[in-house]
Amino acid sequence: MTGGGEWLRGAGVRLRAPEPEDLEVMFRIENSSDLWEMSNTTGPYSRFHLKQYMEQSQNDLFADRQLRLMITQEDSGQVMGMVDVCTFDPLHNRAEVGIVVDREFRSRGIGSIALGLLEDYCFGYLGIHQLYAYIAVKNTSCRSLFQSHGYEETAFLKDWVHVAGGYADALVVQKIKV
Repeated sequence: MTGGGEWLRGAGVRLRAPEPEDLEVMFRIENSSDLWEMSNTTGPYSRFHLKQYMEQSQNDLFADRQLRLMITQEDSGQVMGMVDVCTFDPLHNRAEVGIVVDREFRSRGIGSIALGLLEDYCFGYLGIHQLYAYIAVKNTSCRSLFQSHGYEETAFLKDWVHVAGGYADALVVQKIKV
């Protein structure tokens, strides 16, 4: 592999930087209240704020301490979801991973392909030492996805997230570059 872009494609999936035409997809996903529990989102985002984010972000993990990539079909370019690398800590060389696949594309292996591409990019190209994620205990499909990629459940966080009607437990999963 010669450039960073070659790390971000495979098995009919491509990860790419957000483009202005992705604003509506980002708006819809970011404002899906069923995803807010694990994302620390407390309210809806406006198109204005998402547009500002896109304009101000260099989409460079080292400059912004975060990186958002759109999950797309390689042949058609259709957006199927997003992956985020955030909470980047350059001293300890670790970053948090978030992934969301649009409902219509779930249960097709797209999340697994996207996570694999993201890991290859982070570990192979960017030289990150560790990736981790917070996962709701009840989110068995997400737990299964990360386990299938070799993430280890390393911490149980009791009452970690506020949810409708109370609190829910979460897990920390980690993968160390080998």
